[in-house]
Amino acid sequence: MTPVELSRTVLHAVRRAVDAGELSVAVPTRAVVAPPGSGGCGDYATSIALQLARPAGQPPLKVAEVLRPHLLGVDGITDVVLTGPGFLNISLDRAASGVGLVGEILRRGDRYGYVDGYVNAPDQPGGRVVRLHCPHDLRAVVVGEVAARMLRSQGALVRVTAEGVEPVWTSVLGVTVDAVGRAPAELTVNVRPVPVPVPVPASAELAVNVRPVPVPAPASAELLALGRDAGRWALLHPAAHDRPRVGDQHLVQRESNPLFRVRYTHARARAASRNAADLGFTAEPGPLADVEPDLLAALADHPRVLAAAADHRAPDRLARHLVGVADLALPFLPTVLPRGGEKPSAAHRARLALAEAVGAVLAGGLALLGIDAPDHL
Repeated sequence: MTPVELSRTVLHAVRRAVDAGELSVAVPTRAVVAPPGSGGCGDYATSIALQLARPAGQPPLKVAEVLRPHLLGVDGITDVVLTGPGFLNISLDRAASGVGLVGEILRRGDRYGYVDGYVNAPDQPGGRVVRLHCPHDLRAVVVGEVAARMLRSQGALVRVTAEGVEPVWTSVLGVTVDAVGRAPAELTVNVRPVPVPVPVPASAELAVNVRPVPVPAPASAELLALGRDAGRWALLHPAAHDRPRVGDQHLVQRESNPLFRVRYTHARARAASRNAADLGFTAEPGPLADVEPDLLAALADHPRVLAAAADHRAPDRLARHLVGVADLALPFLPTVLPRGGEKPSAAHRARLALAEAVGAVLAGGLALLGIDAPDHL
């Protein structure tokens, strides 16, 4: 069971409880599931009971007790434990969930983690357009452009404007915005990648500011000299409060360079598919008992990370997540293909499927950052 499927399962549990007369609430449109926090257990936790407590007129723990039996009867769920004020901690059949996760990623490809369709579109009740307006600052414009791309992946309609964009930013870094000029009076400069949540406006007129720590002007030429991919990475990988480094460390082809590790891992995953085709076998999701569980957990967490990065207008969260996936996948990739006289088996097909899933996640994440994911490196 993937996180997306588990989220749907939680909503189905709420719906069954409502149909049975055990809860009197409107079934929400989304149930957030995430790795359990401090004091939690299992594979995932959800705070849906806390969300429903007030409309249900019951304590969160009571709501959680109502939902627990509806989750325990679902295939793929092995246990549900209540912790804290009413968190539901869910344990999954890891073998089955790993197969389902890899299959879901292969089905979605580099759009794994995207939301289907528009959420709260302008023609829907409460709909809105997110409007991002950037100052005349290279880092702000790049952050705003990528934030818009991430928001669109989550079903938002977004318009990005900037007070100024230099032609060289477009020709070298591929920067694009919807319009250039001063914002209307009701919209202030609003791209402000700070390490705290930025509330999403309820109306199109209210801004979500993005104002990063500016790249020093003398460093701009040095940064542009890095080229599109390394230049973008230099601006997007650091947290908002950190000053970007613009040296040639972003160009070195060594494991000390996080961008190189991400792109190299992607290239290795693609090479595994080509080499497997030469050996006459293809990917097929299957049990992965001998695979590091942290790698599967990182892939499963990708939709949550992407949604959080979009909500916080924080591309650095996505960039660091890609580095984490790459670092976990690199030791695994040498085990994908048969060795010596070994013949391809179901285990090799399952490992190849996981390698292709890794490649899809890295390619999709890099594309959102506006960075190329080469098949050969």
